Amino acid sequence: MTTPTAVVERPIVTFLPSPFLGPAVWEPVAQRLRSHGWQTLVADTRGTSPEQVLDRCEASLPDDDLLVLVPHSNAGLYVPAIAAAGPLAGTVFVDAALPPASGEAPLVPPDLREQLRDLADADGLLPPWPSWWPREEVRRLLPDDATLDRLEAEAPRMPLSYTESTVQVPAGWERGRLAYLSFGDTYAREAQRAREAGWPTDSLPGGHLHLLTDPDAVAASLAGLLARI
Repeated sequence: MTTPTAVVERPIVTFLPSPFLGPAVWEPVAQRLRSHGWQTLVADTRGTSPEQVLDRCEASLPDDDLLVLVPHSNAGLYVPAIAAAGPLAGTVFVDAALPPASGEAPLVPPDLREQLRDLADADGLLPPWPSWWPREEVRRLLPDDATLDRLEAEAPRMPLSYTESTVQVPAGWERGRLAYLSFGDTYAREAQRAREAGWPTDSLPGGHLHLLTDPDAVAASLAGLLARI
């Protein structure tokens, strides 16, 4: 008699955009990763405070399915809080900030926070993230003008107070199954920390928004890292 082979269901790959951007930043990669046989979901992380970001993110997540988180940029700082709310199959950080082992994590580095104070209007609101720099600089990170237009349309106007906030980091998140994908050297220290911790890692040449410039390469790299965690 032949023993039936157990079918292991893959977790849902759940993309977390930076709260400064919208879901469109991950959609091209999510579409391509589905061709590798993965179920995907892009969460909406936009909110005006850390608490609201977490609430909106958790509202986007299914209750009973096993998830792998794939955060980009400063969405990485929210991973420990999400992991504390329910078990995860793993996390692949993509050109993302890494939280400390525990305690509090500033949501924006001090030097950038100082620069942003000059951009806030009389109501304390910042322009959308793509407008923090000259348009031609942001355009160089993207494949075409239409992509930049979509980013600008989705990016929220965040209060300056958000950049002065911290997020709580529950201890123990580093015991999960973790991997890191970097683009260029924007997050070189974080990538080095991941390598030193023994995580599976990969690196692709490109800018911080390489997930929009070459979604095929990013999806292929993610598929490889997902197989290793």
